[in-house]
Amino acid sequence: MKKSVILLYIVVVAVMATATIVEKYEGTPFVSDNIYGAWWFSALWALLAAAAVFYFLKQRVRRLSLVVLHLSFVVILAGALLTHLTSRRGMIHVRQGETAITYVTPDMSVHRLPFSVRLDKFEVTYHDGTSSPSDYTSLLTIDGLQYSVSMNNIASHSGYRLYLSSYDEDLCGTVLALNSDPWGIPVTYTGYALLFIGLLWMLVDPRGTYRQLLRRTALPLLLLATVPVTTLGQENTPPTLPPATADKLGRLHILYNNRITPVQTYALDFTKKISGRRSYRGLSAEQVLSGFIFWPHEWASEAVIKVKGGALKSTLQLPDRCSVNTFFNPTMGGYILGPYIREYYSGNNDSFHKDAAKMDDRLMLIMELRSEAPLTKLTRHLSEDARAGRFNRVDEKLDRLLEQQRRSEPLPTTLQQRAERLYNALPIATILFMANLTLGFLALGVFIWKMKRSGQLNARPMPVVSYLLLALSFLALTVCLVLRWIITGHVPMSNGYETMLTLAWFIMLLALLIYRRFPIVLIFGFLLSGFFLLVSHINQMDPQIGHLMPVLNSPLLSLHVSIIMMSFALLAMTFICGLTALCLPKLQEQLQLLSQLMLYPALTTLGFGIFIGAIWANISWGTYWSWDPKEVWALITFMVYAVAVHGGSLPFLRQPKAYHTYMTLAFLTILMTYFGVNFFLGGMHSYA
Repeated sequence: MKKSVILLYIVVVAVMATATIVEKYEGTPFVSDNIYGAWWFSALWALLAAAAVFYFLKQRVRRLSLVVLHLSFVVILAGALLTHLTSRRGMIHVRQGETAITYVTPDMSVHRLPFSVRLDKFEVTYHDGTSSPSDYTSLLTIDGLQYSVSMNNIASHSGYRLYLSSYDEDLCGTVLALNSDPWGIPVTYTGYALLFIGLLWMLVDPRGTYRQLLRRTALPLLLLATVPVTTLGQENTPPTLPPATADKLGRLHILYNNRITPVQTYALDFTKKISGRRSYRGLSAEQVLSGFIFWPHEWASEAVIKVKGGALKSTLQLPDRCSVNTFFNPTMGGYILGPYIREYYSGNNDSFHKDAAKMDDRLMLIMELRSEAPLTKLTRHLSEDARAGRFNRVDEKLDRLLEQQRRSEPLPTTLQQRAERLYNALPIATILFMANLTLGFLALGVFIWKMKRSGQLNARPMPVVSYLLLALSFLALTVCLVLRWIITGHVPMSNGYETMLTLAWFIMLLALLIYRRFPIVLIFGFLLSGFFLLVSHINQMDPQIGHLMPVLNSPLLSLHVSIIMMSFALLAMTFICGLTALCLPKLQEQLQLLSQLMLYPALTTLGFGIFIGAIWANISWGTYWSWDPKEVWALITFMVYAVAVHGGSLPFLRQPKAYHTYMTLAFLTILMTYFGVNFFLGGMHSYA
């Protein structure tokens, strides 16, 4: 029977993983109809549940915490089956002032509503001074009763729930999702409650495996590292505003990235995109921007544009840095990239044409400064004084503009303005990824050298300086996240960049909390936090600050993401334990203990995170499980790591080398859950 459970378990995981890849190429409707919604998929889960229950009973497990935990999964599956068999779903399209009496089901059949729905008004509210929506609201009358339906705010009537799904482009109509699931939801939520109880009970049960692990001895380790410091030289620079005047320009506010932001923020993004750095030849970002605004011809011949290695650079034999004029050559027909850009948009997407398109985007940033952009309109009357060197008059005009903006425009609060300027002042995340990785690799090198030299684990206490360095890094990242929180007004976990920063934060927090018992985690804390901060800098990650999508503005979502990030931080630690143990066999037993101590709370937080997300989805979307690729891979991750706590049924996991090998390979599911879904599979969750 055990072999049957193992085989069915593997098959279920394999089918779900395959389905996410099939969805990439065949589309969501195909996998919904032929896999997730097919009878054989439900039967496969039923067989797995039946076999697992039979094996569980055969083992005569009497510990109540384990009974509750495993029973919860059976109840959740039963609730899912009830939802699949008895729930009603559909869509209602209604125009303003009109009444709907029917709804359309997913199979496109029309059914009569048990009540009437009239749309009295549809409203879109925006963030002050922008065209970025903060919420959508449908004011409804249902059987004479007034309801307001908006993002994360549903209407319940006669056993039916109405959710805001979409709206008409003319803002005079709305599409409402309808859901009725009187049997599946209470059973499913009961399963969730049992799961939460069971996961927590697993950690606190005095006779449980986790409490026994806590009683065992811990590991000491020596760690010492230093932070490298670099300096930059000064050179003659092209014409621009003096630093103080450029700083005043940076304090003006413009509409950028669909939010009201200081010119300083735009200047930093502009300078980083074209030069690859936050400054250029000793000039601040505001000075670089003002140079292109007021001295466009002089700066057009300045080699400020960073050219990355690749097909474009090698084919056109470009230097490491080019000027704007490099790409506008009259003897070669004008804009030298023009023909390649036309070929790119005609479908030629090889590496050369992709590089050309990226360079074109950067050049267009410069060209836009010469157009009728809001920033140009704001500064046009400053140009004559700036070019003539009358900077006192420029200062006076900038002061008047600043005062005018304070009086007449909906600016961010004073606290938000100060937070954004402070956030822009230092690239905290960039500094930390370099520092933490350097510290981590130096520490790991010192540790390996001492191990080989002494032949045994060094038992001396951890130097205080190591702890203080990680604590300092943790405080700096905390400041970074708090500043983003103040600037945006929401928890900084709304996109891939922010979740990478949050994951690094959780890793450092975890290392600081348990280092006294397991000093080796300081090495892991440096390396892993540095790695995830490095990942936040890859091209697909967008560090720009923006407004939160209305549907994501929910406390449950913040809780869901933060708990998931905590789990990933713990599981990342088990991965580093595995790698270290495989490289240093003498430490395998001690590192297995450390890994298991993090594995149990990781499973608890992952379980909480997944199913809190399901509750949020049910509140916001009308369905607690949509088989979205990230949902599926999160479930796969949970199932794969859950195997590792079943050493009683799987004896090979009690052997340190086999255990660490399994945990190292299991980390691939996390990489797939986060990076594979975001950058390959897509889906509703690909924003994070």
